[in-house]
Amino acid sequence: MSTSTSIRRCWLSTMARLKGVILRIANSPRDYAWGSTTAIAELLGREPSGAPEAEYWLGDHPGSPALVVDRPAVGRTLADVTTSLPGGRLPFLMKVLAAAEPLSLQVHPSLAQAAEGFARENASGVAIDDPRRSYKDDLHKPELIYALSDPFIALSGFRPVAAARSELATVDEPCVNDFVERLTGDGALADVVAWLLSGDPEVAHLATALADEAGDEAHPHPIDPHGTWATVRRLAERYPGDPGVVISTLMHTVVLRPGEALYLPAGNLHSYQEGLGIEVMAASDNVIRGGLTPKHVDVDELLAVLDARPLPAPRLEPQVTQPGFSVFRPDVPDFCLTVVEGEALADGALMGGEGPSILLCLDGQLSVDGQTTVTRGDALYLSDGPYEVGGTGRVVIASANE
Repeated sequence: MSTSTSIRRCWLSTMARLKGVILRIANSPRDYAWGSTTAIAELLGREPSGAPEAEYWLGDHPGSPALVVDRPAVGRTLADVTTSLPGGRLPFLMKVLAAAEPLSLQVHPSLAQAAEGFARENASGVAIDDPRRSYKDDLHKPELIYALSDPFIALSGFRPVAAARSELATVDEPCVNDFVERLTGDGALADVVAWLLSGDPEVAHLATALADEAGDEAHPHPIDPHGTWATVRRLAERYPGDPGVVISTLMHTVVLRPGEALYLPAGNLHSYQEGLGIEVMAASDNVIRGGLTPKHVDVDELLAVLDARPLPAPRLEPQVTQPGFSVFRPDVPDFCLTVVEGEALADGALMGGEGPSILLCLDGQLSVDGQTTVTRGDALYLSDGPYEVGGTGRVVIASANE
């Protein structure tokens, strides 16, 4: 047996015997083109890399597992650690997300849709790393975004057709008038979206006409800096002629202030537009794109997964369990997010459930079980809680939704 193999077996055996493991973790930001060059570094108190820093992953997802930066597992990935502990891999992934430009227009599948799609693409021989692949695993990917910036702007879900018609009817342009005529009612949304994604050359012409209207200083109504026309202008500048420019007029432009959250269930069409936030999701990488991206667009699959019903913007209100404690609980068991602020932990409190958690300190100084101190930018993996957390500042904790 090699020395390295012996060492690895030794630390795995040690980790498996431990209960209440606390590990300091860190990662490198993902450099997607839409990312901010400064926001994540400023939040975590680090020097920016100079490249776009879009997402900072804190979890054991194989796409970018966090690294353990202290003993007994220093230098190992968190994925190595969790596979050796009771409970195995985390059912969730937490990220810091910083969007300087719009993300793709996308949906995520339900569990049943993911299982079927993953099996279908496997059977057809599409490689897991093929950019044309929509299903990287057989899991769903509901997600929650908690705003840190003011504002955090997102497109999310469809608004009532009457609201879209009201705004579009102000445009004196034949192709826009024809589009309004297609919007016969809420039940028409699925067919309208299918047409917009069909490749009809008229769609690009329509997108251009809407962009011209959004940029016209003689617009008949004052343009809300965070409303529909501002969204059209922003998208058209980055993706001229894209059908997503037109689809955005049918959707909610949601403006979050710090401390507010959205929950995006399966089938919800969305696109984060700009801002900094904490994102928590089921541990999946299944993204089905419909536009606003140079990446693979799978129109047929998006239409199959899409929830085209007009629904209220999916804001998620927290449960305030006590002053300074806010818990955001979606309708899935995979994850929830707890936010603790100010002096709420001055006298200490038990945090986390029986399963594992990921803790990120956003400011202040806190201690965990009296043995680990965290300050701004520090992150911990916590197994088999609860843990005594004390100090002052602001901390976010992702865990299973028990």
